[in-house]
Amino acid sequence: MIFIAQYNTLKVSRKVDFGFYLDDGGEGILLPKRFAPRTLRVGDELKVFVYHDSDNRLIATTQKPKAMAGEIAKLECVSVTKQGAFLDWGLMKDLFVPKSKQISGMREGAEYLVKLYVDEQTGRIAATEKIDALLSNDELTVKEKDIVELLVYRESELGFVMIINNLHTGLLHSNEVYTKLETGDKYEGFIKTIRPDNKIDVVLGKPGYQRVEDEAAKILRLLAENDGYLPYNDKTDPQEIYDFFGMSKKTFKMTTGNLYKQQKIAFAKTGIQLVKAD
Repeated sequence: MIFIAQYNTLKVSRKVDFGFYLDDGGEGILLPKRFAPRTLRVGDELKVFVYHDSDNRLIATTQKPKAMAGEIAKLECVSVTKQGAFLDWGLMKDLFVPKSKQISGMREGAEYLVKLYVDEQTGRIAATEKIDALLSNDELTVKEKDIVELLVYRESELGFVMIINNLHTGLLHSNEVYTKLETGDKYEGFIKTIRPDNKIDVVLGKPGYQRVEDEAAKILRLLAENDGYLPYNDKTDPQEIYDFFGMSKKTFKMTTGNLYKQQKIAFAKTGIQLVKAD
């Protein structure tokens, strides 16, 4: 089975002057010559992205799209017609957004948050700006402490509404935000709390000690790169810590405390010092 607007691993069935045909159980899917690795041979298997070209034929490419079917991404509008708009998604053929799937009309040069889908009638990839109806917390596919992909959706009075794994919504509270967030930005995060009504609280980064262990390696590396000393401690402004380390002040304090107990760092009056091994 071929998955449209997704990656497929296919075997090369034959070579032609203008490229290679990949085995799909039928006549084959063309991989144009310009997208084929120089060392590609008949019988090789290759991971390719499959979608429809302008003539409605399936075509394969080794180009990497900015998003694939089922994903949500912020993309730039490159042209507008009476039927709809076209977005740049990183491939030669632009992504179509029907006029009925737009909220207030798209403009060339502007960026829009859209979800990619395969049209049931045509089988072709398209996108919709009407995302709310496609997000639901009724049946959750995540649990507390799960590491998830987060996408910034919109700002709210309590913080930021985040899209979780392209399926659900969660809230990133203002006191957990340590950097500037913009709609469409993607982050790794985790599920902090799931409430009885299926409302979800999320946090950027990784949970618990796994998060501390990852950040510990970063702090030790940065110390080594800066002659064993960094002018940051528990009195440093949270934004300064985030700007330099890419972590919250809470995580910084927890991580440095752990490193101190392991006798890997020492606390100085104005920062932290790497402890040299004997």
